[in-house]
Amino acid sequence: MERTIPEQDKFELQQNYRRYLKYQDQYDDAFNNLKQSRASRVWLAGLVALLFSPGSDFFLGAAAALFGLYFYRIGSAWYTSFQIDEGREEVLRWFSSKGLTFEGRILYFGDDRLLANPIDPFADEIYG
Repeated sequence: MERTIPEQDKFELQQNYRRYLKYQDQYDDAFNNLKQSRASRVWLAGLVALLFSPGSDFFLGAAAALFGLYFYRIGSAWYTSFQIDEGREEVLRWFSSKGLTFEGRILYFGDDRLLANPIDPFADEIYG
């Protein structure tokens, strides 16, 4: 017996599916931005400036500025990814309440353990 989704949930399901895909794209971009921020080598320049700082206030200030820039970029990238993840989790909770689950970008019924029958939320056959 094929499982169906109630007809009254059709519009909301399609909207939340689009919303999830948008959040997933934004989350992927934000996570990549966070990885790039962590991989930045600005802290190395700050460390070199810190080595010259005992002899100069300029180098001490430059080192502080470079370390501040490095940690600011990490903090702002983390905050952005955290906000996007909150929205994405809210949409995932809605799908979970309807008995649906995502595997990557593909939607399945929650009891489909083998992930053998993906759901197309825009196909009219799944609504009953």
